[in-house]
Amino acid sequence: MNPVVLGPLVVSGISAILAFVIAVVDKFVNDYGEVSIDINHGKKSLKVRGGSMLLGTLAGENIFVPSACGGRGSCGACKVRVLSDVGPMLPTETPYMNQEEIANNVRLSCQIKLKKDIAIELSEEIFSVKKYKSKVISHKDLTYDIKETVFKLDGADKIEFKSGQYVQIVVPPYGEIKESVQRAYSMSSKPGDQDRVELLTRLVPGGIATTYMHKFMKEGDTVELVGPFGDFHVHDTPATMVCVAGGSGMAPFKSMFWDLFTTGSFPEKEIWYFFGARTTRDMFYLDELRELEKKWPRFHFVPALSEPKAEENWQGESGLITVVLERFIKEKIAKDKGLEGYLCGSPGMIDACIAVMTHNGISESDIYYDKFA
Repeated sequence: MNPVVLGPLVVSGISAILAFVIAVVDKFVNDYGEVSIDINHGKKSLKVRGGSMLLGTLAGENIFVPSACGGRGSCGACKVRVLSDVGPMLPTETPYMNQEEIANNVRLSCQIKLKKDIAIELSEEIFSVKKYKSKVISHKDLTYDIKETVFKLDGADKIEFKSGQYVQIVVPPYGEIKESVQRAYSMSSKPGDQDRVELLTRLVPGGIATTYMHKFMKEGDTVELVGPFGDFHVHDTPATMVCVAGGSGMAPFKSMFWDLFTTGSFPEKEIWYFFGARTTRDMFYLDELRELEKKWPRFHFVPALSEPKAEENWQGESGLITVVLERFIKEKIAKDKGLEGYLCGSPGMIDACIAVMTHNGISESDIYYDKFA
């Protein structure tokens, strides 16, 4: 092998080995003893064993900081403000922080090891988050790679949430997965159904949680859920909602639309919902949404296929969802009350839709999104 190529590989390999050795030594040699966690200036104080990450330690005390990636450091959701000295911000944290957060010493709780006493600030909403035991009462295919699952909460448990929020599912060890992990999914259930949680999940090849949910989980299984989390919700303004989703990004919008329809909330709002897919085999809930459109004059449903096949005889919109979206904003959506953007899906889709919306006069501060981790 070329020495120019071999050199960096050797250095990388040695670095990985050293990091592993340091982690092992730190775990088994260093004894951090008991440390205290001061929360919100003395409103709550914990005495815990040192040496573990702050995120997991708080969860062990039934304080559940949101973590869409389950503590892998890849979502940037588990932010807390640290009021004491815990060392410099790590390179694994800085990509998820803006300048204001850096100045205020906001940190990722999954990256902070408890080595000494610490003082932190948490949102008061965190203390209403709970862990729920539930039973899978419905588990069905919507498409070849998307499932709808309904979890019935145990006993008299109720979950209070805003449409658009999410829960984390606790995935137990299965197959070759030896440790429990948590992953986040938006709720598609109506907030009025407080004794159950409905999720829509798309099978991701190699995904730990979706593989479990699609190939191992079955009706009757007991599953733990943690939540609610998130600030993706309908805003109290008269502005028209311009909503875009694809695949399992349908979930929070299903919750929002049925909640708005059944409660009559925000009666001034017009709602435009753009749902993109490749072919008809990727489409679902078409009949339900078209029926809702007939019964609800201020709701407009625009499904679009990017690669419709001739044999499908598709009668709806065709083309990339961004192209369809831009055309409707320019030609069909009234702007007299202003426009707000609501997006749920992959980072690429969301970024592309934000570009279209801002190019067509929607302020970035009026665009809200739930971006898949």
